[in-house]
Amino acid sequence: MWFEILPGAAIITVLLSVPIYATYGVQKLTLGNAFRRNMDERFSRVMYQRDFRLTDNPYVMNGLDAIPDEKKD
Repeated sequence: MWFEILPGAAIITVLLSVPIYATYGVQKLTLGNAFRRNMDERFSRVMYQRDFRLTDNPYVMNGLDAIPDEKKD
């Protein structure tokens, strides 16, 4: 009958959804943050590098206070 496919469909659905939800924990362990930044475009990569250079943590919100003042001679 048609309902005999339901256990197999449920198993496949669960197994296909495990990687989606497992990335949260894996990134939390490896990166210290559960979310990654999108690096598809060049502007996003430049902003990631800028934030990493300024604060050593690209996941912290950076404002003007994160940019060091210039030294006056």
